[in-house]
Amino acid sequence: MKKKIILIVLLVFPIVIYLIFASATHNQLFLPTISKNNLDLPKWESLDKKPVTLINKITVLGFLGDDIKGIQGNVFNLNQKIYDKYVGFKDFQVVFLAVDGTQNEVKELFDKLAGFTENMSAYHVVFASKPAIQSYYDSFKLRGKLNNNFATSEVLILDKDINHRGRIGKNKEGVEEYRESYNTTSAADLHNEMTDDIKILLREYRLALKRNKNKENFHLHEKK
Repeated sequence: MKKKIILIVLLVFPIVIYLIFASATHNQLFLPTISKNNLDLPKWESLDKKPVTLINKITVLGFLGDDIKGIQGNVFNLNQKIYDKYVGFKDFQVVFLAVDGTQNEVKELFDKLAGFTENMSAYHVVFASKPAIQSYYDSFKLRGKLNNNFATSEVLILDKDINHRGRIGKNKEGVEEYRESYNTTSAADLHNEMTDDIKILLREYRLALKRNKNKENFHLHEKK
């Protein structure tokens, strides 16, 4: 009986702490799932020639298309409002898809970005043909569309299992909402909604990690 009480305390305590310190402005303790088990990136060439995967990573996924200069302002917005806040988290990354042939323009963009951001290690860019990018985008079955440049100002949040996360259901005011992506043109959208949602997702994993550690500690105590 005593062991059961200890286990319950160990499991419940992190949840209580989570509820106390959660600062999300919308009515969600866990970030809803839009779609599950999405496709990992094919083995497309990356800017640094290293393999890029979405598995076991909390990913912000964006589509740069073929007009890199036309979308560079969005990248700078995302860098300032999101990337710089979360680059310190081990499993966080930002991945962009760009049309093959834009490598030089993308390199130039990220060279500029490096002048504002010291740690660029969580940025990745992969290149593919226009049809391949369109096909991959379509696999998420989104309401949004790519533009004529095979780009979008919207970015997605994916969890470590490549589940697409966002908002479904009633918000804090009781109003139904649906959010599958975040507008990098809008500083407010990034600073408020997206920052909030990434914070919730990171806390999910932190809470899960604490639960697992508490279980391990209990089993060690039980063996004694």
